[in-house]
Amino acid sequence: MADPPTGPPEDINKISFWMPGNYMRTVQRTPESYQACKDIMACMKDRAHVERQYARQLTEWSNKWKAITETRPLYGSLLRAWQCFFSSTERLSALHTSVSQSLVSEDEERIRSWQKETFQRKMFCGFRESHDLATAFSRAQKPWEKRLKKLGKAHTAYHKSCQKEQSAQEKENQAKHNAKLSESKLSKIQQAREKATQERSKARDRYEKALEEATGFAPRYMEEMESVFDQSQEEERKRISFLKQAFLSIHRHLDITNNESIKAVYSELHHTIMSISEPDDLRWWKNNHGPGMPTDWPKLEEWNPPIKKQKPGKKPKIHRGTEEKVVMIGGVRVRAMYNYTGEEPDELSFKAGEEFLKVEEEDDQGWCWGVKEGGVQGFYPANYVLPAQDHEAVNQFVSVQMCVIP
Repeated sequence: MADPPTGPPEDINKISFWMPGNYMRTVQRTPESYQACKDIMACMKDRAHVERQYARQLTEWSNKWKAITETRPLYGSLLRAWQCFFSSTERLSALHTSVSQSLVSEDEERIRSWQKETFQRKMFCGFRESHDLATAFSRAQKPWEKRLKKLGKAHTAYHKSCQKEQSAQEKENQAKHNAKLSESKLSKIQQAREKATQERSKARDRYEKALEEATGFAPRYMEEMESVFDQSQEEERKRISFLKQAFLSIHRHLDITNNESIKAVYSELHHTIMSISEPDDLRWWKNNHGPGMPTDWPKLEEWNPPIKKQKPGKKPKIHRGTEEKVVMIGGVRVRAMYNYTGEEPDELSFKAGEEFLKVEEEDDQGWCWGVKEGGVQGFYPANYVLPAQDHEAVNQFVSVQMCVIP
């Protein structure tokens, strides 16, 4: 039993019920409910003392316990009902001494007996209910956790193989333009690139297989986890129902006067207690700590090559006006290997396979200056393109990229 989290979480998978180990918040409801009973008994025992001290003690009691309830595990309509006791006492000036005896001898003893009967302890394992729930959740989650780890490894391996293929491709491109390089060395470099491509393809196949296995197992995993969760919800429903009746009993002992203002106080208190709703409280817990929580289910993530980003203000400037026409005439025609969307106004955007002119060589930050048809010009990452005369290599690479995009 806990207060709802404030603000949207940065990563829902860190707190989602479906992720490994996060079911422990539901398991912890049992010891937290046990502690809540102790808090309620202490609260009502203190209230009995307040009854004997009349108005002054009522104010002190209310201030003390209002602060304590903010850190205790009750929630929802049950919590609001408990807090209503404190707001009502601030409007009272005197109560009968018999109220103190009733609170101690009847209501506190009733909760104590129920607490002892309901929260059975297991040697060295805390409460039996917590132990059984944790065991059942762990058993249901173990196969899913195994598949999730396998998927994570496949995801990492696939992205590393993509990076190796990119490096091999760049090395091959440089070798082709090196006239001093022997044919045997060039052949070895090409073989290394082909091997990297094959390894990437195999890694992708393993990644897709692991993803298919995880998503295929998800419905069964959800069914088993919800089955255990429903057992926990039923036990929590019983606890909420009992505490509702206990609050009603306390209410009856307090509402003993014919004073109209006091009647109004207890009428409001009674309405708040009757507003305790097991379905609403259980629904809140389900949506905030159970299966109703959102999560990002695993999905295929494509690999994109890293962009060597230049610090702001460091890009070389190119003069406009008359010099711009000279730039349009010269240059080397290049062809894009990947899609790229410019993030700043002075950057080009293009799609894989698109051709345009490179009018300045790559700078030390990995950027070139290019011009597209229609005069659109700007910076672009040098490792995203190849010279257009390498038609076969570029066409083959773009075709592979088109095939792997789902």
